Amino acid sequence: MTDKSKEYQLKRELEKLENMEGEGTELITIYIPPDKNLNDVMDQLRDEYGQAENIKSKSTRKNVQSALDVLMGKLKHFDKPPTKGMVMMAGKISTKGDKSEMKSIILEPPEKINSFRYHCDSNFLTEPLRNLIGTSKKIGLIVLDKREATIGLLKGNNIQSFKHLTSGVPGKTKAGGQSQARFERLRKIAAHEFFKRIASSANSIFKREEDLVGVIIGGPSPTKDKFIKKDLLHHEIEIIDKYDVSYTDEYGLRELVNSASETLEKIESMEQRDAAKNFLKKLVENEGLVTYGEEEVRRALKIGAVDKLLLSSDLRRSRLKIECCNCDFYKEESVDDLEKEKLKNEFSKCPKCSGSVNITEEDVIIELSDKAESMGGDTIVIDSDFEEGEQLKNAFGGIAAILRFKVR
Repeated sequence: MTDKSKEYQLKRELEKLENMEGEGTELITIYIPPDKNLNDVMDQLRDEYGQAENIKSKSTRKNVQSALDVLMGKLKHFDKPPTKGMVMMAGKISTKGDKSEMKSIILEPPEKINSFRYHCDSNFLTEPLRNLIGTSKKIGLIVLDKREATIGLLKGNNIQSFKHLTSGVPGKTKAGGQSQARFERLRKIAAHEFFKRIASSANSIFKREEDLVGVIIGGPSPTKDKFIKKDLLHHEIEIIDKYDVSYTDEYGLRELVNSASETLEKIESMEQRDAAKNFLKKLVENEGLVTYGEEEVRRALKIGAVDKLLLSSDLRRSRLKIECCNCDFYKEESVDDLEKEKLKNEFSKCPKCSGSVNITEEDVIIELSDKAESMGGDTIVIDSDFEEGEQLKNAFGGIAAILRFKVR
């Protein structure tokens, strides 16, 4: 399964989890970072189990302790957390009517979990995990003034500091009887050399990072503007934006990210918008380098013609594969949730020999994106909260492709 398929699958899983509710505050979520000692986690769960004895409601007490039992049982199978950490959830959820069932799940996050968290409520805690989705792109960060600079990287919500530099730029006070003009020249030379060191370090760090979108620069207005104007960064490193920030250490990196929140949101949707616009442009040009509709896109995928596969994030279809256990009957069909149950009932037995059948299903987005990846194509899952994304969903059935060559 490709990284994008895993990301989409996690999004779908989160949608399901967010719709689950417990009867009381009895759904437990644990975020475990990769460096957390699991013996300590187990000790905390035992402590929570003991404290649950104080819950007045008998049913809530029982359900909380049952969820803790499930979590402790699953935790015993791990010697240490996975490399990015893990999220564990357990609790009795309300189902149809007055029924309930125990739900337990372990999720590996797409990016590293930074801190341990224990949460017990009427819903599972999904927001921190959702914030880690869609974080393959990286943004370079530079904060600087004439005294110091820090170079870092933003991936998702994770800010990593790579290098801290200090300058030898003297203060504005005159020294040693030097003339004011000569002293200012020395300060400018020292500042320029410091800028060169910052750029050299940044170039070295950012050039080795794949999926780097560009760099955001922060600092006091005169200093950061002078640094940008000198054009010292490598020509392949794009400066996305600049912001005034007060600090130039690791805290300054966080301040810069907070200041650039709107810009970062636009970057997140930029690839989607560009892909959708490119598809519509090529469609108008009518050169045969786009196709749309599930069956047409499947044909293009089969012969390796798809360069970019465009799928609407609102697509809710499953690919059912129906295979007879006795004869050669085989059928594949894509259906929505309502059609799925109908088709399963229709093929409860083989229509050819009345034997038993094996039915497997897979989300269409995951299935098609894996096919594209296997043939060297790229997949872009496009939201429908902007005009072109809505067009992809409504006018083209949520499935389209930009082609490498014409398909006859």
